Amino acid sequence: MAKQSTCRTLEGVDLKTIGYRDAWELQRARAELRKAGEVEDRLYLLEHPHTYTLGKTADKNNLVGSPEWLERRGVEVFEIDRGGDITYHGPGQIVGYPIIHLSAWKEDAHEYLRALEETIIRALADYEITAGRAEGLTGVWVEGRKVAAIGVKISRWVTMHGFALNVNTDLDLFKGIVPCGLVGKPVTSMQAELGREIPLDDVKATLFEQFVEIFGYDSFVGREEDLDEIRKGAI
Repeated sequence: MAKQSTCRTLEGVDLKTIGYRDAWELQRARAELRKAGEVEDRLYLLEHPHTYTLGKTADKNNLVGSPEWLERRGVEVFEIDRGGDITYHGPGQIVGYPIIHLSAWKEDAHEYLRALEETIIRALADYEITAGRAEGLTGVWVEGRKVAAIGVKISRWVTMHGFALNVNTDLDLFKGIVPCGLVGKPVTSMQAELGREIPLDDVKATLFEQFVEIFGYDSFVGREEDLDEIRKGAI
C-alpha cells in the first residue's frame, strides 16, 4: 500500500486514442487501486473513436440517430455508470478521466464539478477564449454554446469519468443526439471559436497544468502506459 503523505502528487497520462470500452475498464481497475491506497491520483487525457455514451439517468429518446445513421458514421453506443444524460466523444476532442481521491482534497461533489469547470475555463483563457458557466447547468459554455461536457461517478470519494472538451471536434456528430438532453442548446469547439485548428498536445499540456493548480497538487509526474498491456487487463 502506498504510504500516506501530506505531499500530493498527480500523475498525468496521455493515452492518445483508445477505445471507449478499454478506457472504461482501465478507469474501473485504477479506481479500485486508488480506493485501496495503492496508487497515486491520476489524470488520463485521451481521444476516443466516434462514441455516444448514456449516463445512468439518460433519456434514450435523446439518441436520435437511426441505427443506419450510426453505422454509416461508425459510432458505438455505451450505457454507462456516470451521472448525466447523453454525450458524444470522438476524434479532435480531449476527454479527461481523473481517478483521484477527494478525501485528500475536499469531500464535496459539488465543489469537484465546479473545479473541473474552472480547470477548463482557465485552459480556454490561455487561448483567449472567454468561457464560463450556465446557471443551473453543468459544463463549460462560450456565449451560450457548450464547449465542454462533464459527467462523473464518485464512489467512496474516488472519482471516475470526467470531462470532454471540444477542440477540433467534428460538430456534425452531435446531430445524432440531443447533447446532454438539452434541447436548443448549441455546441461549439475551440476550432470553431478561433477559426483555426488547435494542436491537441498543447491543449493537453495546459489542462494538466491547470488541473494541478486548481486541485492544489504539490507535484506533477508524467507517466506512460502500454495500450497493449491495458487491453490485456494490466495497468
